[in-house]
Amino acid sequence: MEVFEEVYIPDSTVIVGGALRRKLVEGKLEGKIVVHIALVRTLEKLATLLNSSIGITGLRELVLIKELVSKTNTIKIEYTRELPSGYRYMEFDKLSEVDRMIGDLAVEWNATLITCDEIQYLAAKAAGINVLYLKRADTKLSFEKLFTEDTMSIHLKENVPPLAKVGFPGKWDFKVLRDVPLSYEELEELEREIIEASRAGLGFIEVERPGSTIVQLKDYRIVITRPPFSDGLEITIVKPLVKLRLEDYKLPAKLIERLEKRAEGILIAGAPGAGKTTFAQALAEYYHRKGKIVKTIESPRDMQLPDDITQYSKNYATSEELHDVLLLSRPDYTFFDEMRDTRDFELYADLRLAGVGMVGVVHATSPIDAIQRFIGRVELGMIPSIIDTVIFIKDGYVKKVYELETKVKIPHGLREVDLARPVVVVKNFLTGEPEYEIYVFGDRTFVVPVKKTLSAREARVKSMIERTMKKYLPSDSYEVAFTEDGGVEVRVEPEYLNSLTAKIFRKLKRISNKLGISVEVRPKV
Repeated sequence: MEVFEEVYIPDSTVIVGGALRRKLVEGKLEGKIVVHIALVRTLEKLATLLNSSIGITGLRELVLIKELVSKTNTIKIEYTRELPSGYRYMEFDKLSEVDRMIGDLAVEWNATLITCDEIQYLAAKAAGINVLYLKRADTKLSFEKLFTEDTMSIHLKENVPPLAKVGFPGKWDFKVLRDVPLSYEELEELEREIIEASRAGLGFIEVERPGSTIVQLKDYRIVITRPPFSDGLEITIVKPLVKLRLEDYKLPAKLIERLEKRAEGILIAGAPGAGKTTFAQALAEYYHRKGKIVKTIESPRDMQLPDDITQYSKNYATSEELHDVLLLSRPDYTFFDEMRDTRDFELYADLRLAGVGMVGVVHATSPIDAIQRFIGRVELGMIPSIIDTVIFIKDGYVKKVYELETKVKIPHGLREVDLARPVVVVKNFLTGEPEYEIYVFGDRTFVVPVKKTLSAREARVKSMIERTMKKYLPSDSYEVAFTEDGGVEVRVEPEYLNSLTAKIFRKLKRISNKLGISVEVRPKV
């Protein structure tokens, strides 16, 4: 009498995700595992041609599975080239195509399909296929133990000791986590765990390129690079430290009013790690609390937002698709995180001109640099219609706010009346003072700083106040500015406000009375 032997056919999800290996370790399978050669060849193609993490991880898992099976008598492993009816031998380009073929083979053989993919599982059940659905338990990821409350990111590279960036934006240090350098095998195992977790539903593989992979896993943004793109296997894991509300930034009432009533083309600019995305996240939640419909375009999707704010991935859609979806869904505000190339700026401009409120996040070392990113990509005269407010973030604080307007005037520094032309004036939003002018002269576009010449009286006032302030505060912690009504503002960095004593205010009051000018102390933004 022939003894019935259970036949299992695994698809790519249980191989790459490591679920089949764990099931074998538990000793809960008996019978025969049949691996299709097409699955092996497709993983090999991904690994060799695309240098893909998924391909490399899948092949390593197959090796580990074969080693486990060789140590037990309850299950064995075989390979097959047989194709279901209607199929002919072909090269599969995608794992999803291989998985579909494996499902059809399981039907013909009356075998049990093993999968981690919920859709594949439901399709198999609907088609009457025997199916074993393995789901990954939500366990703590091994790298999470490297993070403390003040760890911004960890940096792991083969043959280098692991490092952690500890602190806060603007004030951090690198800390060596251990003296022994990381081995390739350790990083390889961590890479396999990350890919496994993302394939099991804990996150998304946002970008998969030859030599690099970007993963959003829980709250972590993970960048994996490997040779030949990098000179060694490297994994960088970033986690947002804080989640702030807009109220935590203690913004001036004038700026809050503008954000609520007038600003619809906003740029949030700053250097990498300055806190741009954290501020954008706080602003998105603020608009959401005000009853606005908010959506985001991200790459990767790492903003931590309420479930009713839809987050779109730029990596899984074309600019045309995003344009159509956003216009038809009619959000009040769309947040475009990490605008990089020309198509991103064109999409931002197109949606803004269509009437959608836009908030873009860009890398820039100064606020004027953020505006210059649009020069050459859109007509100069349209820039104020696209951007009305620029918010510059540094060390987690709002350091500068610009507003833009177009005037027909003689550009700053020129004298001839017949040189009058449309000029984009970039003004300090809080003081109203012009700081830059942008205009076209001939075939070139000029960005010219506007330097206001102080009168003798203003120079005397500024000198007296600065002499008083520098006795108590560092010279880079404050600035003296004149307002449109002739008054003076002493703008102090927020962290130094508590250092101001009654003695300082008395001295400033004496200067005010002596010169007949109002002097006001306020936080520097």
